[in-house]
Amino acid sequence: MSRLHTPATIADAPAASQPLLQAVNEQLGVVPNLFRLVSNSTPALEGYLGLFGALAKGRLSPATRERIALAVAEINGCDYCLSAHTYLGRNLAKLDDTEIAANRNGTSSDPKADAAVRFAAKIAAERGHVGEHDVAAVKAAGYDEAEIIEIVLHVALNTWTNYINEVAKTEIDFPVVNARKAA
Repeated sequence: MSRLHTPATIADAPAASQPLLQAVNEQLGVVPNLFRLVSNSTPALEGYLGLFGALAKGRLSPATRERIALAVAEINGCDYCLSAHTYLGRNLAKLDDTEIAANRNGTSSDPKADAAVRFAAKIAAERGHVGEHDVAAVKAAGYDEAEIIEIVLHVALNTWTNYINEVAKTEIDFPVVNARKAA
């Protein structure tokens, strides 16, 4: 059971958050518990949806974004996010079980994505304190400054959702996947 109140329905959420949740429902066909939990703070929900939407327009592929989310959730030990991104990785990004396992280990079988996932994992594990060689490696794989900034922002956004879900102990509403470790 969640330690923070999760509105059971859109109608149970604060009035100012209801249109935002309605938009999530229209886009996804469902409103996952994370969104309903965050709806307790309309500014937090607006910020989350705004950053999520902006990054979706970025240059990183949906598959790479899911790979990063899986790596960060594993590092942070967030079962909710591992469950959600395993589901999304399989069903939307079409990642197979071998790739999902690699992503959870901070790698990828795709050479270019591998550089992004390794860089993202290093950012998460080292709280942003990466070395010159880490930046050089992601650049050598073909990522430019804009994409590197997007990788950093994906790590930050996923860390935020990991932390929200861990603080709240959000009830998992996806097929459950458990983290192996937490940094």
